[in-house]
Formats: sequence, C-alpha cells, structure tokens
Amino acid sequence: RQSTPFQQSQAIMNNAGRQMRMKAVETVADVDSPTIEQFLSGSESKLQKAVMAMFNACKEIGYKIRTASCDKQACFNAFGDEQLAIDVLADNVIFENLKASGAVATASSEEEPTEVNMGGSGYSVAFDPLDGSSIIDTNFAVGTIFGIWPGAKLTGVKGFEQKAAGLGVYGPRTTITLAVDGIEGAHEFILIDDMSSRHGQWVLSQSFHTIGEGKLFAPGNLRATLDNPGYAELFQHWYDNQYQLRYTGGMVPDVNQIMVKGKGVFVNAASKNAKAKLRLLYEAAPTGYIIEKAGGKSSDGEQSVLNLEVIGTEDRTQVAYGSAGEVDRFESLVGKKYL
Repeated sequence: RQSTPFQQSQAIMNNAGRQMRMKAVETVADVDSPTIEQFLSGSESKLQKAVMAMFNACKEIGYKIRTASCDKQACFNAFGDEQLAIDVLADNVIFENLKASGAVATASSEEEPTEVNMGGSGYSVAFDPLDGSSIIDTNFAVGTIFGIWPGAKLTGVKGFEQKAAGLGVYGPRTTITLAVDGIEGAHEFILIDDMSSRHGQWVLSQSFHTIGEGKLFAPGNLRATLDNPGYAELFQHWYDNQYQLRYTGGMVPDVNQIMVKGKGVFVNAASKNAKAKLRLLYEAAPTGYIIEKAGGKSSDGEQSVLNLEVIGTEDRTQVAYGSAGEVDRFESLVGKKYL
C-alpha cells in the first residue's frame, strides 16, 4: 500500500532526528538531514516545482543581499512605499523562477499588486519579495514571504486554502520555514554555506509543532495605542507583567522567533488614525498558515486570518500571531471594537 505524503515525510524526519541525536555536536552540514527535495518527495509534482521555484529564488536573493547596494532609489511601489535596489532585484528573481517552473499559472507581488500570467498551470503564488527592506541598510534580518494556492487566481481565495507557505529569513543564517498541506507542523530549512559537500543545499534543521505560553512580545504599529484603548491596555499588560520585548521592525524575523523560541506573541494592531498595514494576500494569510501549522494561533481580532477572503490584492488587516492564550487576550482586549 502506497504511503501518504505525510507518512513519507515523517519517515524522513524521524530518521533525521535519530541522526541528529547521534551526532549532536556536529554541524548541520555534517548531519544526514533530508534536503528540501527529499522532504517534498511525497507531494504532488507541480506543488514540488512551485515550492522549489521559491527556494531557488530565496537562495539567489540570500547570496545577493550580502553585497547589494542599499542606497535608496527614486522609485516607489504601487502602495507608495519607497523601494530599495534590492527590492527590485528580489522581485525580478522570484518572477523569473516562478515562470521557469512551469507549475505556476498566476503570480502576484506586493511590490506590484496585480495578478500576472506566468504561463504555467497548477498553482498561483503570492509573495512579498523582501519584507523589512526599509531596515536592510542597518543590516537587520529581513525576509521573503510566500503563499501557494491551487488554481489560477489569487482573489476570492482564503488562507486555509493554501497548499504551502514559507517564511524566508536572511540573517546570520539563511533559512526558510515551510508549511505544506498534508504534512504536520512547520519545518525550517537552512541554506548550507560552508564550502562542504552540501554547500548550496537546503537542509532540514528543525521542526515546529507547538507554540506555548511565554512572556515574549513583538508589538508593531504602536502608534495605534494612542487611539485604540484596547491596544494600549494590552501593551500595559505586557509591561506590567515584565514580558521580554523582542522586536526588530521586520515581521519575518519577529514572527519566526515565536516558532524558534516556542512561545510569545506578535501583534500589529490598527486604529482609526493608524490604519492596518499588513496585506492579507502577501503577508497575513501565508504567515498565519505557517503559524497555525506550527501549533500556534492567528487572529484579525475576531477570527483566524485564514478565514478571511481576499477580495482584492490590496486588502489589509490587523493581526496577532502566537500562542493560543496570547492571541485570545488580543481578541478580548483589542478585537475590532476600536477600528
């Protein structure tokens, strides 16, 4: 009897776990951990191609970020955000890889929020090519966000319909945390860059299944506390109870740490004067998919962000990601009553 994709992937990860325990003091490059290709071997063939297109693009972006010019350009994206040279490069690299895969019918970038025909068939991909690009000149960690939906459209869809989503982090290490339909958990892959025999490979480094309660918080859009009493009360709760503040201004690393640490909450609340910033299609839905697969919870103040329908590519929402208790507190104190 043929095993399911989850069973195949679970067998690969179980073997990797045994190897890691046996070789605990060795580097990832020395451990017989599965590559991304092996991890995806039980998934549908076109989904494999679409995911690999994003991994290949993130590898190229990760290498080029190290030497990219961070001088600001006299150009703006469709939302009015000032772009950096690396934004344009990342955008182009992702489109090129998605088109070459043959498995992508439609793609859409936050930098140009339109649905673009990729000439392939099977899936559609929405992405933020370089989240946090405004802080890249400070050498803070930045990232790439992507969500993969079946079919040829990216409007009229909901987050829970995604077949895969990923958070790429370009920091001291280059990693992608991936969640795939049919495979439990979220799984981090590290790009090996040590000139070993595995140089250039994406290798499974850890898996996330639980996000527990813990006093760690990353508060975005704090301007909203001025006219959102619920957000002000929530922030005061964190302060009074001596939570650890861990916030860089880049959503990808700020959310990724919740999975790595296994605790905490990320909030980007809104108010009447400080509107929601995060785009549902490009940021909120893919990130929510990963967090929930990792054992956490997401919310727009009333419900999971995965239940929100993408009406237009420019739809925005407030969000909270993290442990169930912290997200429940966000819904109770902040909700949507002050928007």
